[in-house]
Amino acid sequence: MRPKYKVADLLNRHQDHLEKLCLNTWQSRTLHALRKCRTIALGGHIDKCDCCHKIHLSYNSCRNRHCPTCQGHKRQQWIQAREEELLDVPYFHVVFTIPHELNKLSIKQPRLVYAALFKASWQTLSQFAKNPKHLGARLGMIALLHTWGQNLQLHPHLHCIVPAGGITKNGNWKKSKNKGSFLFCVKSMSKVFRAKFVAELRKNNKNIPQSLFDRLFKKKWVVYAKKPFQNTFSVIEYLGRYSHKVAISNHRIASIDHQNNRVSFHLRNYKKNGKKEILNLDQKEFIHRFSLHILPKGFTRIRHYGILSGTWKKKHLKKLQNQLSKGKKKIKKEVKSLLHVCPSCKKGTLKTILAFNKYHPPPLKWMQQLENQTQND
Repeated sequence: MRPKYKVADLLNRHQDHLEKLCLNTWQSRTLHALRKCRTIALGGHIDKCDCCHKIHLSYNSCRNRHCPTCQGHKRQQWIQAREEELLDVPYFHVVFTIPHELNKLSIKQPRLVYAALFKASWQTLSQFAKNPKHLGARLGMIALLHTWGQNLQLHPHLHCIVPAGGITKNGNWKKSKNKGSFLFCVKSMSKVFRAKFVAELRKNNKNIPQSLFDRLFKKKWVVYAKKPFQNTFSVIEYLGRYSHKVAISNHRIASIDHQNNRVSFHLRNYKKNGKKEILNLDQKEFIHRFSLHILPKGFTRIRHYGILSGTWKKKHLKKLQNQLSKGKKKIKKEVKSLLHVCPSCKKGTLKTILAFNKYHPPPLKWMQQLENQTQND
């Protein structure tokens, strides 16, 4: 079902104030792109079904990775690519979180902090994996950066998908120890992760005060590891939910009160075992919080490491997949694209017959045909 309220509704209402609600011009430019998504401002196209011959008017999407409206197509393409690369082994879900003492630095220098988060997380996992005591093999990791909490406050953390094993120097697969019940000791990983993260900050910014580092070492850092996924398709399902997630979806917005300048949205309170609640915010505060999660220009938020990196997969992936799936039937799960299926008959395919922009709207005859079609329906 289409959401009743959208983030774009708030952005359009406060479009004259977006620059004041953002920290930089890149954030404000992004918000302006989001508010124009699927409107006449970006142009559009008229499609015709090759089965029922009905026509459909569609406005172009902004294709911005922070947009709550147009992530479906990118998500589907990415999932299909990952499906081809899955290994027939269990996968762990590991989460690396940095403490809130780093929030101010994250706001001022997001590229520095988020890059350090990626690097320290991979260095930690890689160090444990190479140690014969823990595994003694080369590991792989897919890491997805999220910067938000349920209340839209800054909460940077990294979701990592890690195969339960690695490649030895001889090129053979080695299963993780502990009978696959857990990857590595999270308490030990937390200390190593903290040290490596701080080392990255020291190396790349000499102006950070020692007082911040002192506070960071007093904190207990959190590395959380969930039990392995039940099967490879569970990995796909997880990736689908998290890969192109944005700070808040339109479906989470419960109400928009323009008279009192308020907005309410659903959230889960994890301090109360995930209890569902509704948070009420000032509209400008909502926009400000949303803008905090706009990543720096060109920053990569999904990264692949080790035996899951692009370079390694090109050379060795097929061989490893065959080795792990030897003697087993390969079951492929098809992900059917619904993007070009006619919404009226559900059978035909939509074909574009006319494209237009904001300066040249569609001819009157097409608009009249659309109106007549709507009346007949």
